[in-house]
Amino acid sequence: MSVLVYADSSEGTFKKTAFEIVSFGKQLAKQTETSLTVVTINAEDTAELSAYGADKVLTIKDERLENFNAKAFADCIYQAAQSESAKLVAVDSTNNGLYLAPILAVKLDAGYASNVVDYPVSVNPFVVKRKAFSSKGYNFTEIQSATKLLGLAKNSVGLTEEKVESVVEEFTPELNEADFQITSSSIDKTTGTVTIADADVVVSGGRGLKGPENWGMIEDLASVLGAATACSKPVSDLGWRPHSEHVGQTGKPVTSNLYIAVAISGAIQHLAGVNSSKVKVVVNSDPEAPFFKAADYGIVGDAFDVVPELTKKLKEFKSTL
Repeated sequence: MSVLVYADSSEGTFKKTAFEIVSFGKQLAKQTETSLTVVTINAEDTAELSAYGADKVLTIKDERLENFNAKAFADCIYQAAQSESAKLVAVDSTNNGLYLAPILAVKLDAGYASNVVDYPVSVNPFVVKRKAFSSKGYNFTEIQSATKLLGLAKNSVGLTEEKVESVVEEFTPELNEADFQITSSSIDKTTGTVTIADADVVVSGGRGLKGPENWGMIEDLASVLGAATACSKPVSDLGWRPHSEHVGQTGKPVTSNLYIAVAISGAIQHLAGVNSSKVKVVVNSDPEAPFFKAADYGIVGDAFDVVPELTKKLKEFKSTL
């Protein structure tokens, strides 16, 4: 018996979330006094996983799995779990993970806990801490089923390096052609920029910037910080920025280490989507803006004065490193 986790990859390359789920799985294996098996699908360099404690790596190679397919990927992970007699399975909370987890739970006949933010409080009974109410609170969930599936919230436990000698094996699941009745004809991907899902730092702008012509200062600040750019709902509704950058309860959730909100008042829907960010910095000319109540740090001032000066100082600081 082992703990089994799925390490997601994009075009063969692992992202930070993959290493976080492996780190999480290693701790689960310690808590349950067993070993950790990691499943990969069309990943290129699995050696990286040994640095985070992967005792065993099952590599699946299949050209039909070049693009994400929730049913087929869930079937792969299910068969790997059956092969390893895994009763504790974990996936991440990327878009792919959120799609495949419910399907996988049904296949495994497993109790599924999503939005897990920490290691289990106890393993007997099995209790985990989860985000609830749009990240405004937490609950403690007991999973009583024999097989358990956990969905780890992004950026919740971080990375823990623990170098081991991994055993790498090829694994060939028996895929059902019915899983491929829906296929992707084309996929458009953003290149050359940091995506909101992968970013440790996000710089977000609001309607207070007055127009799309002023977005350059947001991009300049993001560039210095190696950050992703984002926006509030009114900004995307006005067409100033693409909807893919809209963060909030009705947009993309943000779980970055640092979230900088510029000229955003802080409507409840926006706060719900960014509440899981670890440090929130707000720049707003209105001292009564609701966002200040949720912020860790706040600057009351005109964004057109504050942001260029902040960018300048950060550039000066980086030049001394």
